[in-house]
Amino acid sequence: MNRRHFIKRQVAGTAILAASGLVHKASAQNLPSPDPQNPEMLDVDVLVVGGGSAGHVAAIQAGRLGAKTVLLERNSQLGGTTTTGGVNFPGLFHAWGKQYISGIGWELVAKTMKVDGKKLQDFTKVPKRHPDHQVRVNAHLYALLAEEACLEAGVSLAYYQFPQTVEKTSDGWLVTVVGQGVQYQLRCRQIVDCTGSASVVGMLGLERMWSDVRQPGTQMVVFKGFDEKVVQENKALIQKMYDEAIADGRLQKGDTWRGNAMAPFSGSSGSNHIFGANSSTAATQTQTNLAGRKHVLRMLKFMKTVPGGENATIDRMMNETASRETYRIKGETTITVRDYTTGRIFDDALSYSFYPIDLHDEHGVKPKPLPHGKVPTIPRGALIPKSSKNIMVAGRCLSSDRLANSAARVQASCMGMGQAAAVTAVLAAKSGVAPIEVPLDQIRGKLKEHGAIVPGWVSP
Repeated sequence: MNRRHFIKRQVAGTAILAASGLVHKASAQNLPSPDPQNPEMLDVDVLVVGGGSAGHVAAIQAGRLGAKTVLLERNSQLGGTTTTGGVNFPGLFHAWGKQYISGIGWELVAKTMKVDGKKLQDFTKVPKRHPDHQVRVNAHLYALLAEEACLEAGVSLAYYQFPQTVEKTSDGWLVTVVGQGVQYQLRCRQIVDCTGSASVVGMLGLERMWSDVRQPGTQMVVFKGFDEKVVQENKALIQKMYDEAIADGRLQKGDTWRGNAMAPFSGSSGSNHIFGANSSTAATQTQTNLAGRKHVLRMLKFMKTVPGGENATIDRMMNETASRETYRIKGETTITVRDYTTGRIFDDALSYSFYPIDLHDEHGVKPKPLPHGKVPTIPRGALIPKSSKNIMVAGRCLSSDRLANSAARVQASCMGMGQAAAVTAVLAAKSGVAPIEVPLDQIRGKLKEHGAIVPGWVSP
């Protein structure tokens, strides 16, 4: 290569990196580079799509392993359900008095508590109710620390960007990325789809599972300004007024769980159900958000009509209505509810999950605890779309039946999946093989090195 051609390539490479809008740490050693065949494209080892519960952990893990990693997030911050969704209790990491999910997700949770000056509870005692082991974090601080960890790991980060097209190449993928005022192409060896709806999997025409009857979503909101003493003294009357409002259409079924009129006065942030919630496309998320906000306005208007609620107002409300269930992949392995409730240890298990069967419906939710001592596992095969190569998923879109998914979808489990998928993807990218071909001992060894707890595995 002559000097003129070399300089031209370097200038083109610098230009495409700048034009991409990717944010990164200047001193990082694992930044995207110009593609060898086309300097107007970026060359990446691992592309993580979605920076939610699974995605930000996956990106951090890939970066810490030295992979050139790009993370695309359609929203304004990392953390997903914990931050944007407002469910600031990302559990569960512990079961039956012992920790089963650790690694990067737990590292961030523990650091958030420490920086916030809060103490973690005693997890050695088995609680009577699973919420007692939830860790309530400062969601704003969590988002900041997750972002810091990404940049420290050398991850190139882009908000408000997403794949427009994904094409198969001989050794990976050619991806066109778009955002407001931004469009560029990158080549990557592996993709980790952490979109929650397996959106990239769907773009590729790979099989996904969908249920016409899905769990409702929730609009996280907290009300204030009401007179608690007066409200409590008039509970029976308020319930009667609530039932009348349901009957005449001023309120709708789902505005509180199980028709409990006192829920919005309790300080609870999420005791509502938004039926038909669907975050899988921009159009359906818009409809979901509108439905969630209409609920808030209905409830506020009602609260102002009851004794003690005259001065009720909104204390805080999340910008986005959260969905519980959309698409799931059809994977090489599908976790059934029997697998989950019996604590099956799969031969290719890479992480744990622990949560009651938690299927929300039109009647509310009644969690079904797992049998004593049982801790389910997540196999690699549930993170690999059937008949695919060079793509994995992590998070609630894993291959599972509806009941198993109602438990496996929670944040701590998704964090464990994200870390496991990232290790697998990086090893696959470095060795030029498909994720399903990476030796399990290599994956498990790297997970162990990075603080994860691996089901039933003892290092050789």
